[in-house]
Amino acid sequence: MKHLPKGSKKLIRAWAFYDWANSVYSLVIISAIFPIFYGALTIVKAGNGEILDDTVTFLGQAFNNDALISYITAGAFLVVSILSPFLSGIADYVGNKKSFLKFFCYLGGISCIGLFWFDLEMLWFGLLCYFLALIGFWSSLVFYNSYLPDIAYPEQQDKASADGFSLGYIGSVILLIICLLMILNYEWFGFQDEELPTRLSFVMTGIWWIGFSQYTYYYLPKGNKKARLTRNVLFNGFRELKGIWEALKHTKALKRYLVAFFVYSMAVQTIMLVATYFGIEELDWGDDDPTTGLIVSILLIQLVAVAGATFTSRLAIKFGDIKILIIINLIWIAICGYAYFITTPEQFYVAAASVGLVMGGIQSLSRSTYSKMLPPDTLDTASYFSFYDVSEKIGIVIGMFLYGLVAQITGSIRNSILFLVVFFIIGVILLMRVPKGRIKA
Repeated sequence: MKHLPKGSKKLIRAWAFYDWANSVYSLVIISAIFPIFYGALTIVKAGNGEILDDTVTFLGQAFNNDALISYITAGAFLVVSILSPFLSGIADYVGNKKSFLKFFCYLGGISCIGLFWFDLEMLWFGLLCYFLALIGFWSSLVFYNSYLPDIAYPEQQDKASADGFSLGYIGSVILLIICLLMILNYEWFGFQDEELPTRLSFVMTGIWWIGFSQYTYYYLPKGNKKARLTRNVLFNGFRELKGIWEALKHTKALKRYLVAFFVYSMAVQTIMLVATYFGIEELDWGDDDPTTGLIVSILLIQLVAVAGATFTSRLAIKFGDIKILIIINLIWIAICGYAYFITTPEQFYVAAASVGLVMGGIQSLSRSTYSKMLPPDTLDTASYFSFYDVSEKIGIVIGMFLYGLVAQITGSIRNSILFLVVFFIIGVILLMRVPKGRIKA
């Protein structure tokens, strides 16, 4: 373990490299290969591509396939939002944030490997692996994000945050291309069909995530505090969150920003989680195989997002974080309005490129804006970021539940876009209410 000083370029690079390690989960499992695999298993189509049946039986109940996966997703995020206060409180108190980061990384990576055995006969096991992988990914981010103010000074944080997202996009694209080559050209590798390389993609995701994260662990400090673990520590996170909530009453800007973030992030994260399912069921692919088209569109999102995150950080330095966040939310409203009417793959590609442009920017800038708005000399950063992450996760629970409910009731996920537009509009209004005091930089 190397002990590097705060602000060290090597330390910041090592921190950002965890994005390279874990972002393959976001792309392969959440956005690209697993949704297509899940759709192929759960949708019965006619020869002309028309959907004949998209219901799945789980625990004796019939579900729309989109509704089922959204409910499982919402349930996992609910668990994460409950766990975060426990975990961040313990981590800050005993100073072992890195141990928790490792645990959830390994939980997520091993669960990705478990998806190799996903099938309808063992649906409960496959959904359990999906459930645990999601918990591992998002719980690890609580501790990863909380390191930002520990390893970088305020003037470095916008760039460090953007560098992390950029590394994540690049690394995940590399693995996705490798997986895509295996799936589309399976005969090159001696496979009989594309199903085995698809399942191997889940194994490779877990190995990539666990393997590359070791570089981050080598350089990251253990934590801030060193204290003996006692039974009272278990609820320390909730006490700290209560203290943070009380502190927010005296920091109007941070409180209003968090409320705005809660609302618009609800829409952003829902879009990221359901975009591929939308493309599978709502577009007319004709005689073309949707697999290639969907993965190409997702690659497009990732590549454009690299430029989007970097460009957004520069605009924020010049014009201010809140102003740029307002503009990005307005762009999201326009994208949703366009997406409601799309029916062809070509239109989906246009929407994908537009999403990529603002997706990286809004994630990166939201994280660094929050970090810079924390009270001066904050040591318990994990608890502050737990508050941030809990807000985000509860928003995702609401967003995914509404998405699943609309899909279950109407049989179409297109109508759920209308809910997302409303969230972005409210987000813009709330961001405009954030006091215009200068964010430290």
